[in-house]
Amino acid sequence: MPACAETRQRTEGSADVFPVLSSSGAESLSSDEKEVAAGGTEGEGSAEEHPAGEDSSENSSSSSLEEESDAEELDGRRSDEEQEEKESLAHCNESGVKCLPPCEHCRNENDQKEEVTPRMLSGGQYVVQLDAEGTYQCSLTGLIFEVTGAVKITYSLLSWSKYANLVEKPWIVGGPLFDVRCDSTPALTSIQFPHSLCLGDHGAGMAFKVLHVKGEGAAIEPSADYSASHVKWLVSSLSPVGPLIQSQEPVQYHGAVILYKVVDEHPSLSFRVYVATNNDSFIKDISRAVKHSNKKFIKIDKPPVCQKLLQKGKRYRLICEPEAEITPEEIEFVDGSLLKLKSYIEVYLEKPDDFTLSLVELESDATVWKARLRESDWIHYDQNKNEQKRSTVSNVKKRKPALSILEEGELCSKKQKTGNAADGNETKILTDQQLMVIAKLFGRQWREIAIECLQMEMKDIEQIQATEDEVNMQKFLVLSKWRDREQGDGTAEALYRSLREKASHEILQALQGFSARC
Repeated sequence: MPACAETRQRTEGSADVFPVLSSSGAESLSSDEKEVAAGGTEGEGSAEEHPAGEDSSENSSSSSLEEESDAEELDGRRSDEEQEEKESLAHCNESGVKCLPPCEHCRNENDQKEEVTPRMLSGGQYVVQLDAEGTYQCSLTGLIFEVTGAVKITYSLLSWSKYANLVEKPWIVGGPLFDVRCDSTPALTSIQFPHSLCLGDHGAGMAFKVLHVKGEGAAIEPSADYSASHVKWLVSSLSPVGPLIQSQEPVQYHGAVILYKVVDEHPSLSFRVYVATNNDSFIKDISRAVKHSNKKFIKIDKPPVCQKLLQKGKRYRLICEPEAEITPEEIEFVDGSLLKLKSYIEVYLEKPDDFTLSLVELESDATVWKARLRESDWIHYDQNKNEQKRSTVSNVKKRKPALSILEEGELCSKKQKTGNAADGNETKILTDQQLMVIAKLFGRQWREIAIECLQMEMKDIEQIQATEDEVNMQKFLVLSKWRDREQGDGTAEALYRSLREKASHEILQALQGFSARC
């Protein structure tokens, strides 16, 4: 039974449902499955970045770093994939559910699906254990699984750019690409893939299929049906699969604007602004491109979702108030999912003042996206970074801020003390009470942070979870294990250094307070 609400049933033989857009399109639509030969090398397809005004040709040669990145993505064993998954889902709320606002052009879906939250494994993989027949939706990726019995499903997000040569016109990317595995394939009857399109009243003019990667080639397979948010595929076999579309009319996308700031010693400000479809594969590519840049960046946390649809071929302008150097000032929007080079807009301000960025559609002069950037959005990171640098090159003991006798007594009486023979400074080991404070501040992603930032093993976390049911105690025991491993360096400052790029601002503030007061 179809799991999409208010879906439109599609059959391959209906000319009015699957319109012939070109000779190649007619050929694709006349058969249930089209085999596509793979013409690219295994090393191509990793995400890079370049200013939007530069050439983004697929013929640019891949660097050794790109090849390594692609190979690592293929086997799913990158130790830092989990954070990329997390960043790729930055347009989700704290519960992990997609936070796209209701689109006035899209239909609301009222069908009932049981929501499941997967465990995250090393290598950026998700895993869910489904115990009975039913339809289940992943709260982090939006994937919907229809199963006939108990199954264990493992899946990961992939980059479309690696398989760009397999996507032939008139087909274009419709949503993220996933590699899905299952311990009982026959029990997994269908998968619904989220798409980034706004169908509005144009759904009848669109054809939906899926690209099913098979070894060195791929097949374009029919979809079962589609809804305002998903494309449904009946499972034939399991390997990388993602939605494709072709359309007689201009395609409109739900979009996202993603900001990164250059971290350096200059007082001026430099940002990268990425305009993307709200497609997890695309956003993951951007995260990887920034990570592999020779510059250091931090992600600026601003609402990324565009308030107006993006349309291929339309031109957009980025405006800054007060005025800044913007390169290029205008862009023509294209879905860059298949491009190895991810375009961005560079914003440069001589003075580090607060400012407002707006993305405007030139044709209508309508504001597509807008955000106010304040010094507090990035200054705490830079200050902490500089403070840490100073502390590593100076042996002078810092003067502690003045505290009341009561505060001094309450804080310092609880702390274990140890001497640091290297520099003569007295350091304070984090107490159980302090670790519990930090544990309670961790959110849903605490396991990923523990693995990536604290070098914890998944087996250790699972062992703790098996012996302790209360979540805050699980977090506390993981932090306690880290403290015991660090021995004399289990301090607030050391934990801050480990967590500073991934943890929330509240956690970092608490650790700063622990460091400053004793």
